[in-house]
Amino acid sequence: MAEEGAMTDEDKLAAEWEAMATADSEENSEEPAFAAGTDRALNQDEIDSLLGFSNEGEGEKELSGVHAIVNSALVSYERLPMLEVVFDRLVRMMSTSLRNLTSDNVEVSLDNMRSVRFGDYLNSIPLPAMLTVFKAEEWDNYGIMTIDSSLIYSVVDVLLGGRRGTTAMRIEGRPYTTIERNLITRMAHVVLADISAAFDPLSPVIFRFERLETNPRFATIARPANAAILVELRIDMEDRGGKLELLLPYATLEPVRELLLQMFMGEKFGRDSIWENHLASELWQTEVAVEAVLDEVTMPLRSILELKVGTQILLNATPESQVKVRCGGVPMFDGRMGRKGRNIAVQIDQRANGHKFMR
Repeated sequence: MAEEGAMTDEDKLAAEWEAMATADSEENSEEPAFAAGTDRALNQDEIDSLLGFSNEGEGEKELSGVHAIVNSALVSYERLPMLEVVFDRLVRMMSTSLRNLTSDNVEVSLDNMRSVRFGDYLNSIPLPAMLTVFKAEEWDNYGIMTIDSSLIYSVVDVLLGGRRGTTAMRIEGRPYTTIERNLITRMAHVVLADISAAFDPLSPVIFRFERLETNPRFATIARPANAAILVELRIDMEDRGGKLELLLPYATLEPVRELLLQMFMGEKFGRDSIWENHLASELWQTEVAVEAVLDEVTMPLRSILELKVGTQILLNATPESQVKVRCGGVPMFDGRMGRKGRNIAVQIDQRANGHKFMR
């Protein structure tokens, strides 16, 4: 009876599996049916989740899966706290300088600051756009400033006297004219001057305008896999405006990396001015050993090994010979040997480099 009951349970289980397989084949007749015991195929959502390519909450959600492993080499900008201070100064300075340039009410805001790969950023730039390549003179490296089409047409419209409340016309497929390029170049010089002034309290640097490009391929300043800091700025001029992005490769920021690691302006790493002054004052009271060398003789090793009690070593010095005064093996002074009281003394005549003392 026990064997019959067991067989009955196996038959029931087999029937359930057969029913499930039949239902799956009826719901999706195009997908091949898998036999029991074989691997299950993953759907697209599961594949995206595994690779970390989910679109939901892309900006806020941390990367997972293979995507997180691929991007693990990127350094987060949060490890350079002073960058936020620098770009906060830049936002305030740009608001003033762009108001003077356009004679309009300009508001500049910092939208985002993140780490990207240089190649991925170039591929993600929405065209048409203008890319300004600039050089940090003191750091001997380059950066990119990207101005999107909305901001380009808004700035051109404002500088040419366009009326408020009208949306700038944008003609698809038309290349930028010489007038538009010249006006954006003028704006780029103003922004680069503000960036230089923003970095000035941290480290004096001049950002020099190099060239203006409309094709991202011609604005390559680093290898595609290199990490960079991307700063996204939003510029609003009442009912018009656009985005301006600054890209600084980590190689460009490397000369001032120690300064960017500060938690506040003027922080000193492991240094204490009070302790430094105390140490400097105490060094003057340090006792050092001074040697007065009458003469030196070079002898073969055989003679040295044959030395014994009573052996005489003949020196080439005379009573008028110069005595060399050394400190720590370093020649310091030259002088003459004499006597003061019951002590042998050395009168210093000149420094070891030949400069005589004034008497």
